[in-house]
Amino acid sequence: MRALGVLAAALVVAASCAAPSAMGTPSVSATPSPTESLAIASAAPTASATPTPAVPHVFVVVMENATLATAIRFPSVQRLAASYALATNYRAVASPSLPNYLALTSGSTWDITDDGYHVLPPGGIGLQLTAAGMGWRAYMEGLTDGGCLHSPYPYALKHNPFAYYGGACPPNVVSLDELDADLAENTPSFVWITPGLCHDAHDCSLAVAGPWLEDLVARIVASAAWRNGGVLFIVWDEGGPASSTVPLLVAAPGLGSQEITAAYDHYSLLATIEDLFRLPRIGAARNARALTDLLPRSTR
Repeated sequence: MRALGVLAAALVVAASCAAPSAMGTPSVSATPSPTESLAIASAAPTASATPTPAVPHVFVVVMENATLATAIRFPSVQRLAASYALATNYRAVASPSLPNYLALTSGSTWDITDDGYHVLPPGGIGLQLTAAGMGWRAYMEGLTDGGCLHSPYPYALKHNPFAYYGGACPPNVVSLDELDADLAENTPSFVWITPGLCHDAHDCSLAVAGPWLEDLVARIVASAAWRNGGVLFIVWDEGGPASSTVPLLVAAPGLGSQEITAAYDHYSLLATIEDLFRLPRIGAARNARALTDLLPRSTR
């Protein structure tokens, strides 16, 4: 905890001294052209046989709008960082939220610079997993009978990237209310979790969202799916005008607390997920640096 305090102080100073700049993709990966993105994401992946994944279950939780320097001030994030691996040089690739969510799931921002609704070609990690015969679900807090396009607050369409590919949500997108039953039995191979606009810290402080996140993490790491060699990634979508460095936490059985300073970004996370499931990399994930340093040796 003392190390985290030193880190927090250093990051706060750095953030306050940094000149505001537009957020861009760090050098660890390259964004494909719109034409290349279209060709990569619209082509339905094929698989002659179900690949054997390196891990049986991958969990991803996406939080909102906090730089590493800001998030690490909160006790809930400090406690998570004291228990799990923390990347201290992980960057968002765009602003506002939506292009980051698209980058995380398809390897491209699609040159989108707003949070509006855009119908994109079918593609992304969901289609890859489906084509490979792997079960997956995206759990959305606040999703109702209104569906992906018309569910009320605290659900946010812009935080549900799976609604954009093909112009509609696949049946794999469900309410977060279904998570606990799935953790108890028949957990999908890939679990994506989007909290509502308060619990992701978009509209509420991390003083409120942080304890909720801790409770969610506790339920995941108590599940047989995680304990049997699973991996949990907790990532923030974007930082702020002065810094695109956001927290990334990795929890896996046998992986203790550590801080990793290697440069990563959202394309790195997509590349890592695809590598863990033995899927071909798409978009800018193809040239991204995988999160090897933050994974248990058994999965490297």
